Amino acid sequence: MTAAMETLIQSLVNGVLTGSLYAMIGVGLTVIFGVMRIINLAHGEMVMLGMFSAYWSYTLWKIDSFLSAIVWVPLFFLAGMLAYRYLVRAIMPGGELNTLLYTAGMSLLIANVALFAWTGDYRTLNLPYAVEPLHPFGIAVPVPLAIAFGLAALITAALYVFLARTDTGRAVRATSQNPEAAALMGINVERIAMITFGLGTALAAAAGVLLVPSLYLYPTVGEILVVKCFVIVVLGGLGSIPGAIAGGILLGVIESFGAVYVSVAYKDTIGFIMFLLVLLFRPQGLFGAARS
Repeated sequence: MTAAMETLIQSLVNGVLTGSLYAMIGVGLTVIFGVMRIINLAHGEMVMLGMFSAYWSYTLWKIDSFLSAIVWVPLFFLAGMLAYRYLVRAIMPGGELNTLLYTAGMSLLIANVALFAWTGDYRTLNLPYAVEPLHPFGIAVPVPLAIAFGLAALITAALYVFLARTDTGRAVRATSQNPEAAALMGINVERIAMITFGLGTALAAAAGVLLVPSLYLYPTVGEILVVKCFVIVVLGGLGSIPGAIAGGILLGVIESFGAVYVSVAYKDTIGFIMFLLVLLFRPQGLFGAARS
């Protein structure tokens, strides 16, 4: 294998591994938007809180960050339902602009409280088994990214089973397609909206738990993550879960190739340029259907 081919494959593998975690962030936002038509600007802060939860679990109690997902993901699901019940539901009748401004305010509040509580220092999580990468077929694969990729695939498969095979999941899909018809069929739309917001929050926290061994952690990291999230959902088509998965992986690959073949400094910029091009030439997204 030539050096150029090895570099190409290495960049592709890194992009797919990172993109799978981006996809989880995008899926959480897509699930919420699909049912409630809310663009949750505080979604990045949920990822950040998931990252800090895993970080402090390991730092204070020596609980492996990946294992801590067993505790934190259900807790964030409950927190998301409570946030919808007591914070979000009351402002939904005001329309999409009100919810957009409201969640933007929530984002700023959460980030600044985190900044006050934990300072703006950059932190890293150094797991003992993350020192040496794996080398399958001569390709270096960081152990945390490999584990995170496997867990992300498992969580995504569980989400698919939930949406496709359970009564509640079918009710979520029905509400997403037509809330009025779903209500006429006897579905409690309010309850489904609360469950959906909890599910989206839990997915964001899960992504944060999986990302924390691979990214720098600081209280305002949610700002860049929510921007990436919008890139993902625009690439995939807003409201499409398969599109969000494809968009996340595509963004990860684009960033990886950009870092190698252009410059690490312009890695994020390349993704945003593609975001603007998609908005300009295919606003329904690369994987979304055109709307009449």
